[in-house]
Amino acid sequence: MTQIAISIQNEADYPADPARLRAAAQAVLAHQQITVGALTIVIADDAAVAALNQQFRGIDAPTDVLSFPADAPPVPLPDEPPYLGDLVIAHPYTAAQAAAAGHDLHESLALLVVHGTLHLLGYDHGDDAQRAAMWAAQAAILRVLHIDPAIVPDLELDDSAAEDSDTAAGGAALPESLERSVNRSRQSANGSGGAHDH
Repeated sequence: MTQIAISIQNEADYPADPARLRAAAQAVLAHQQITVGALTIVIADDAAVAALNQQFRGIDAPTDVLSFPADAPPVPLPDEPPYLGDLVIAHPYTAAQAAAAGHDLHESLALLVVHGTLHLLGYDHGDDAQRAAMWAAQAAILRVLHIDPAIVPDLELDDSAAEDSDTAAGGAALPESLERSVNRSRQSANGSGGAHDH
């Protein structure tokens, strides 16, 4: 039985298609043969993501997506999927990147969900071997979503240096404003009716 719960918290009603974001995360989980799990996608402004980037990566600038993997999974309550973690996407930053590269915004957002979800599952790009494995998985998933994998080189994805991984420390605390959003999403994902069978 498949039990996947994907919650989306759009902080400022930014243009984003929840169905496409969910489909992107579900495609990653299907590719990785994960049939039980929950995650939250937060669509935030550049300032919030810049604050997270400074706090957890020491980089005083916004970025496109940050991944916050859950700690070692606790034993979930009965009928609740284990929590995988949170993705935080800077919508204005991503929209500007997509426009500059001539890419569709919704495809760019889907790419970031794919990239971030792979990070939640342990993928990274700190060295050539890790990057090759992550990019191969990412390309296969993008093809399933009918997105040309060639979109990737035009987007930053913070891949310029091994120490600049866009995965924050597991279980790291989010700033209070985002923590409230993520907590609401986690309750929705893990509460009654939040899990979906597909």
